[in-house]
Amino acid sequence: MAANGSILVGDVGGTHARFAIVDTSGNAPWRVRQRQDLEQDFPTFSAALHSYFERASVEAPAAAAIAVAGPVTAGTASFTNRGWHISEAELKQFGFRRALLINDFAALAFAVDVLEDRDVRSIGPELRGLAQGTISILGAGTGFGVSCLARYGDRIVPMATEGGHMGFAPGNQEELAVLNAMWNEFGRVSIERVLSGPGLENLYRTLEQLGGRQAASLTAAQIVAKATGEEPHCRAALMMFCAIYGAVAGDVALAHGAQGGVFVAGGIAQKIEGFLAHSAFRARFESKGRLSAYAAAIPTKLIVNGDAALLGAARAGAILCSAGR
Repeated sequence: MAANGSILVGDVGGTHARFAIVDTSGNAPWRVRQRQDLEQDFPTFSAALHSYFERASVEAPAAAAIAVAGPVTAGTASFTNRGWHISEAELKQFGFRRALLINDFAALAFAVDVLEDRDVRSIGPELRGLAQGTISILGAGTGFGVSCLARYGDRIVPMATEGGHMGFAPGNQEELAVLNAMWNEFGRVSIERVLSGPGLENLYRTLEQLGGRQAASLTAAQIVAKATGEEPHCRAALMMFCAIYGAVAGDVALAHGAQGGVFVAGGIAQKIEGFLAHSAFRARFESKGRLSAYAAAIPTKLIVNGDAALLGAARAGAILCSAGR
């Protein structure tokens, strides 16, 4: 573990950069301190990190663990839409003795074991799930992330995946019509084409096209706002979005054998929590044919703690430090 137990943690994506300090010397639950959400358009990751330490007025601890929205390969990650390149070697040059880059959904997989009851809310029935069972984590944002906390006895293994790029499987005739229309537009249709911010926009536009209407030029946020205001076409698009969300969550649970539970992350889910609760999300989650009883026993929970990725990065960093790497 770091000399004083403190770890610099980060949650960095294509449009956001959040940094904080977490003291991991005590038992969980840990607390996030000196959090800064940086919205300025920095030229490099190092510039953003320098700005954090200036604003937070803290010294760099011995260890850093940064969650990034994308694949991490051999200790490096790149962000196409902002031109940033991050590496563990660069972090060490910054002054950290130990450094870790981790996929943001892998960080969330680490986090689910240290979240408290107040950090999550059930979608559907209150279920316990299988103690020490494998857990799936998924969520829609700019894209669609999927990860898994695999368990075997006392061992845990977080697994980052590209599950959001699996193919979209329609569950009824209306969704089949949507798939056919999107296929004509995009070719192969992935889950992310439907379940993401841009995906909701695709879904709304496609449903308007199928209904013989001219789609308004709306962002995902505007679609959600209009759906809340009972605009029928935006509401129909959002309700289908929620139903597909549940179907995909159930499929991921089957793929992972996630009898410990499925945790839904991401800002979109938090913004539409009311819709999820009253939509077909849970019914479609459980509708798995011969495996419906298996799926019905799995809890589905919404992560409402905005620091979850930071806490997960801290846990991964603490494990790295305790291993002496």
